[in-house]
Amino acid sequence: MVTSHRVVSWVGILAGLAVVVGALASLLWARLVRLPAYVVDANYFATISERGHTEVIASDAWFVVIGLAAGLVLGGVAWSWFRNLGWPVALISTGAGLLAGLVCWGVGQLLGPGPFDVRLAQAQPGDSVVIAFALHAPAALAAWGLAAVTPSMLLAALGPEQPELRAHPDPRGRTTLAVAAPDDPRAQVGVE
Repeated sequence: MVTSHRVVSWVGILAGLAVVVGALASLLWARLVRLPAYVVDANYFATISERGHTEVIASDAWFVVIGLAAGLVLGGVAWSWFRNLGWPVALISTGAGLLAGLVCWGVGQLLGPGPFDVRLAQAQPGDSVVIAFALHAPAALAAWGLAAVTPSMLLAALGPEQPELRAHPDPRGRTTLAVAAPDDPRAQVGVE
């Protein structure tokens, strides 16, 4: 029988793994994203090109793609470690995915060029000011949790069914609990 202390220990290990995965994912995210820049004109107006707008969206898209991959890995680990707990494995895996996503988001912001408003305020006409490295659509974080719970849900639904105990009346007045097929004599235990 698994003790609750042991489960909490393993959840802690999974949380540590999620932090490491999130930190590594942020390095990959920073490497894949090309940050667009605003150009300051003679009147101190900052403008960005249409391509720059798409690069902002691409930054969030890369966050989602990385989150899907990382979430699937964390969800698979959570399933392999906690599948015997039943439904809580879905909560554990979702939490691990969301934790990794939050770490990726936070560390990613630290890897960027710094606060955009400060750098823009110091810019002179003709300067290009790169946007801050940040997640612009916080809802993208949901992809991490969704991807992490997917292995648990699919494997629980499509994997082998766990044997159930079923009560069957016996002609001698006893109740028989069947673990496998009711007609298999090896699987029957008498209960008075």
